[in-house]
Formats: sequence, structure tokens, C-alpha cells
Amino acid sequence: MRVYISKYRDHWISPYTILDYAFFWTDWSKHSRDKSIRGLDTKYIEHPDWVERWSDYLTPVSNAIQWVLDCVHPKIDYVKIDYWDTWSMDSTLSPIILPMLKQLKASKHGSPHVDDEDVPEHLRSTAAPAKENDWDIDSNHFVRWDWVMSEMIFAFECKVDDSWEDAFRSGDHDITWIPVDKDGNEVPKGEHKYYQMGKGPKDTYQCDYEGLEAVEKRIQNGFRLFGKYYQALWD
Repeated sequence: MRVYISKYRDHWISPYTILDYAFFWTDWSKHSRDKSIRGLDTKYIEHPDWVERWSDYLTPVSNAIQWVLDCVHPKIDYVKIDYWDTWSMDSTLSPIILPMLKQLKASKHGSPHVDDEDVPEHLRSTAAPAKENDWDIDSNHFVRWDWVMSEMIFAFECKVDDSWEDAFRSGDHDITWIPVDKDGNEVPKGEHKYYQMGKGPKDTYQCDYEGLEAVEKRIQNGFRLFGKYYQALWD
């Protein structure tokens, strides 16, 4: 897999920007660039007629500049998929998705609507204090999205590194192969039809299957939330 995606590039240079710097000595220009300049009236100053007129003349120039810069420095969106990338596509994508989720959670500036059914009861809107206005968000609005993102991250962390399963397993395997007939009954070797796997005398392996299943359910729910709120993954 090869992926090259560049930052969004905005090559538009407004005609007003060109005029602003070309006529830097005018009050209109100084005011538009810095409204905090002392000695100038800080109220809004409308564009003079000549600015609007020249802006129309310069618009084709701005378009031409944008076209040239778009050609010289285009946005790069290059993705090459090798045939082995889809052997286990979920495993291939997980190490890419995980750091993106972590960065988004750390840098996000907002939160989407999260359904109450997707979070624990104490985070639901019904558990929050009454809102002053109907259009206000409840006090748990942002906390719900943080919780959902944490569950997504947990799911992908477990997918990337499955060593979490070790906490539910202990001991060692001692496997023996028991000769059996077609009905599964143990028979002397040589008279057998099949072999049945069994535990040897030194087998000490134990597994907390209930605990393992509980974590698996949490992982699956994290993936479900990732799919449901996929279009909310923006900053």
C-alpha cells in the first residue's frame, strides 16, 4: 500500500487582496488590514466605487493565478493498493485508523449529535439537568461524543494488539491425540478411524470465557459506533 495525501491547498488570491496591498497607503486599505491602527476610525468603511470596479477587472487575473498554482502545486491524492493489502483488510486498515482517531479526539473543536441509546444511562440527555431553552444542547452533549470516540479507539487498539486476551488466559496446553472410531469411542491404536484431541496430564490451561466475551462485545460495539458515526469524523 502507498498513500500520499497532501494538505488542502487554497491558491485563490482575491482581487480585494491585490488592491489592498497595491494601495497600501489609503485609509481604506489600512483599515481593511488592521482595524486596530490608532488614529483611524474603527467603524466599517465600505469599499469605494473604484475598488469594486477594479475588482471586476482583476477577477480574471485571480482566476489565472489560481489555475497556474493549481497546476504547479496540485493537491496530491495518490493511493496504490497492493494485492496483499486485502488478505486481511481489517488488520491493514486498523493501524491507519487508530492514530487518526486519537489525533481527532485530541484536536476536535466540536461534537455531533449522539443518540442516547449509544451511551450509558448517566451520559444520556435524559440524565442531564433541564435546559434553559429547547434549542440549547444538554450538559452531556460533548461528553457523549468523547465517550463514543474512546470506545472506537478501544476497539481499534484491541484490533492492532491482541495481547489483551492474555489477561483472560493462564496455564499451558498439554495436548494428546486419542484414537477413536467413527462414533467417537476410544479404541486401541490401529483400530481407530479418527483422532480426537484431548487434554494431557500436564495440561493447566484455563480461560475466562465470560470475561473474554464481554471484551469482544465491547470491541464489536466500538466498530458499530465507528460505522454509525463515520460521517461525523471531522474537525
